Amino acid sequence: MGLHPQYLSSFWKTQSLLLRMDGPLPYHKRHYIAIMAAARHQCSYLVGLHMGEFLQVGGNPAWLQGLHCAPQKLRNLNEINKLLAHRPWLITKEHIEALLKTGENSWSLAELVQALVLLTHYHSLASFVFGCGINPEEEQDGGHGCRPPSPHSDSSPASDDSSGGKDAMREVEALMERMKLLQESQLEEEGSVTQEEMATRFELEKTESLLVAPADIADQSLQSNVLCFVEDPDFGYKDFTRRGEQAPPTFRAQDYTWEDHGFSLINRLYPDVGQLLDEKFQVVYNLTYNTIAMHCGVDTSMLRRAIWNYVHCVFGIRYDDYDYGEVNQLLERSLKVYIKTVACYPEKTTKRMYTQFWRHFKHSEKVHINLLLLEARMQAALLYALRAVTRYMT
Repeated sequence: MGLHPQYLSSFWKTQSLLLRMDGPLPYHKRHYIAIMAAARHQCSYLVGLHMGEFLQVGGNPAWLQGLHCAPQKLRNLNEINKLLAHRPWLITKEHIEALLKTGENSWSLAELVQALVLLTHYHSLASFVFGCGINPEEEQDGGHGCRPPSPHSDSSPASDDSSGGKDAMREVEALMERMKLLQESQLEEEGSVTQEEMATRFELEKTESLLVAPADIADQSLQSNVLCFVEDPDFGYKDFTRRGEQAPPTFRAQDYTWEDHGFSLINRLYPDVGQLLDEKFQVVYNLTYNTIAMHCGVDTSMLRRAIWNYVHCVFGIRYDDYDYGEVNQLLERSLKVYIKTVACYPEKTTKRMYTQFWRHFKHSEKVHINLLLLEARMQAALLYALRAVTRYMT
């Protein structure tokens, strides 16, 4: 993250408020919730980090023997943790109601909102950790053991490889050309594409995303220090829609937006956090250096929007005013595989996936993509969770 100081500053402010400032939940429970969230994605790096933090703020060491040793109130979060991590579209107001119902283990609304923000924050941070190769796992056929590139070395992965370098350069030129053609066709098409056509293009992209899955992934065996915090370990991301199955309805972004609904709800129940989350989403969405590989002075907004909207697409969220045909034009298949893996099942990310896409791009540009993935994923899950809270309240 240090490669992008403007974002890092916003990230630290948010994380500091979540973990160290006044809030409804005691400090040790915040760290335990972080452990529960990171464990869903087998992220031993974050689990280990917060086990240490949990003890430092006076947490009971017995709880670290596993979820079964934690108080029932925390264990009751397991179901919503599982859904938020893997299939947030399944969250309903009934899940919220079950946690808030009166009794000795009930949650207050303010506590629950803080817990929901913590869970989505650490699910998404696990995506970043795996996406950038930070998790210190054992080497498995080019799997998790990849070391992140040094922040001081920002060359492209292809620059050391003369045979692949020419192909990688051609890929950059082809992307630049596609962006230019798209900008021209946008001007010609403006206002002429019907809402029906836009909806069809989204459904097509959503269906095509079913075919985007890494071919070389093996089932990872859960480490015991992580497994003890996970119930129902086989529950994972399932494609939002499959032929022959009852698909949940598409979440129309305009019906429940972050700007008009989610932001105000969080600010009301957990003051200041809404403001910091909003700033973080804005910073990463607008972050640009106007460069693409070796090209300078480039407007990358089209590319950044395609990445953000593709993450939301694999979680079933559709923007009425966006032409999803652009996703296919701008995101090559290897990049789609990487995005979907990091966003949906980050524990299956491999070094090969990282090196395969955008081979002539700098490491800082690939980290930039991971920041977009982190925040787009967090916002998608939060929208589902906060919509359920709103429905419960009304």
